[in-house]
Amino acid sequence: MTYARPTFRNPDLPLNKIGRARKEYEGAISTLCAGCGHDSISGAIIQACYEMAIEPHRLAKLSGIGCSSKTPTYFLGQSHGFNSVHGRMPSVATGAAMANRDLIYLGVSGDGDTASIGMGQFVHAIRRNLNILYIVMNNGCYGLTKGQDSATADAGSINKSGAENQFQGIDLCGLGLELGATFVARSFSGDKQQLIPLIKAGLTHPGFALIDVVSPCVTFNNNAGSTKSYDYTREHMEATAAIDLVPYREEILHQQDKGTIKYIPLHDESIIAVNKLAADWDPLDKSSAMRKLAQARNEHEILTGLIYVDTQSKDLHTLLNTSDTPLNQLSQTVLMPSAEILGKINKLYQ
Repeated sequence: MTYARPTFRNPDLPLNKIGRARKEYEGAISTLCAGCGHDSISGAIIQACYEMAIEPHRLAKLSGIGCSSKTPTYFLGQSHGFNSVHGRMPSVATGAAMANRDLIYLGVSGDGDTASIGMGQFVHAIRRNLNILYIVMNNGCYGLTKGQDSATADAGSINKSGAENQFQGIDLCGLGLELGATFVARSFSGDKQQLIPLIKAGLTHPGFALIDVVSPCVTFNNNAGSTKSYDYTREHMEATAAIDLVPYREEILHQQDKGTIKYIPLHDESIIAVNKLAADWDPLDKSSAMRKLAQARNEHEILTGLIYVDTQSKDLHTLLNTSDTPLNQLSQTVLMPSAEILGKINKLYQ
């Protein structure tokens, strides 16, 4: 059995602005369980990058260990990629991003990879406002080791073995807000209409963009007692808004009545268009977002959509005032100070 896709391409396939077909953004054939929510997220990433006309070689995809961390094999096969050890993807991403600021960074992780062994690294990537889209494929269990509850499993949820989880689950969006994440969103693997524009917005955001995606594990955590199942998620979803991203190259057109839509400008002049659904929520107000998240938790609802965005975000390169030239392109003549400059430096410490 082969997991490589056929090389034949229909010559009549539609092309994006840089002349690439959607198939050029695909990867190998998935070996995940049939119906896995992770494959739907991979499909959304493929569609988002195709629509944004990203050159595949300009994107670096990074992951840790877990079912979710296998997925970079299944999308953007022509991109750079690094599969790190369990929970250590953020430090690898930080090193890569500091060395080459010209690439677009996409991190893929899971609830175990992020909320357990990788929690310390996840926290500091947020604190430093690393310029990365960080997608958590959150199924509330450890699918590779037969379905044990993960740290995001809700208290009282029932796993496939019939055991009730006794521990409070970690809310990654709430944690991200508390730690200072400058873009926070949640979505559902079964809602590509919402997920694709969120991915596009996250890729253009200057700083740490967190998207927590509820992605049911069809093998170990799609039973009636699971709060991460397809049925439970569909029945308890509350969307903050209908979201779209308008690239800065395109003319902005809309036909809604005045006051029904909110435009949020990004650093590259792209626009997040928010058609507000939740009356007591403002995506630019962190306090409002935290209150709305808390309310959703108390009512056992799953709040999805764009939760918070900081339009004044300054990423790690801006905070550290690094060179506009990627560090991996600086020559020895630039990096080595002259004798005169070295003498001035030494005098500062005499």
